[in-house]
Amino acid sequence: MINRMLLTLVLVVAAGDSPATTSSADANSARILLDARAGTLVLDLAPMDLPANTPHHALAQPPVATLEIPASGSIYAFRVQVVDSAGRPLPDELIHHFNLIDPDHRELFLPISRRLLAAGHETGAVHLPRLLFGLPLKQGEHVVASAMVENLTPAEYRGARVRLVMSFTPARRPWPLFSASPWQMDVAFPVGDKSFTLPPGPSSRSYEGSPIVPGKIVGLGGHMHDYGRLIEFADVTTGEVIYRAAPVAGSGGHIASIPIALLYGWTRLGVHIVPEHRYRIAVSYDNPTGAPIPDGGMGVVGGLFVPDRGVAWPAAEPGDSLYQKDYRHYMRLEGGHDMMEMGGQAMSMPMKMSAHEHPSHAHH
Repeated sequence: MINRMLLTLVLVVAAGDSPATTSSADANSARILLDARAGTLVLDLAPMDLPANTPHHALAQPPVATLEIPASGSIYAFRVQVVDSAGRPLPDELIHHFNLIDPDHRELFLPISRRLLAAGHETGAVHLPRLLFGLPLKQGEHVVASAMVENLTPAEYRGARVRLVMSFTPARRPWPLFSASPWQMDVAFPVGDKSFTLPPGPSSRSYEGSPIVPGKIVGLGGHMHDYGRLIEFADVTTGEVIYRAAPVAGSGGHIASIPIALLYGWTRLGVHIVPEHRYRIAVSYDNPTGAPIPDGGMGVVGGLFVPDRGVAWPAAEPGDSLYQKDYRHYMRLEGGHDMMEMGGQAMSMPMKMSAHEHPSHAHH
């Protein structure tokens, strides 16, 4: 069974209370709170002081927290913010990144802990179509939350908390229609930091694997660094390209965004993938600097996956060697950045599914 790690669990189930009105006994601990009236689960990391003009590597970061889900239901939206000691929002730029991991279940393509969400200061509020999709959570399951913060502003903030607010549908409701789970696959699998040294000139990198259960990918997006040219996710067994995207350039030649593919509509629900097939993520770069760039490369795809009817999401196997290595990594028991850190950015997954977004995939 998974150890209860590093931090004393403080579970607050206080339907109707706001996160700012918990008891003083919880003042110095991480906590998760159900607000039934607002329809939210609120997760707070332990409070910390943020001195002015201080980058993330010079700060004492909040401890990794293992918390217990207080009620069964599903998540359909979330937002990460930093709040002061009175619960008032502080500037979003204080967030470097935030990760939420499910240690009780495995990833789709690897026997490591399932990644639930990641966010950075640029992520903003993220939404799923509420009636269609929701990420199911069960009372008593666990989540591991971690964050990195920085304060490059001239103001000092004392007793600040990183807060995750999740819009929550109780299990007794007849929606959502489909239970969806996040998934990811990256070229640096199986375990460890996602970034790699980018060589000069053209280069490419890839990884192949098979899903543990059958189901449908209903949406996906990608993440890569500057000088990235193309990112692709394909069925190697059939040769079908499921997703192919080129990054959108922003000011100064930096990557502004990577298109999101929505693979569902009125007549279909996603692209079916099966354990009998192998799937590949591939990225290509062209580094014009003439020199290697440390941590300059990254290639990740991820999105939403709906298991086939009657298929349960597989439980984790804590005794697996890859699980143990990954666990030590995200619990900060070994060196390196958090597994979901995206080089200062966050892959928001294809959850911002608004009407103005269009698919960018090759499946018909």
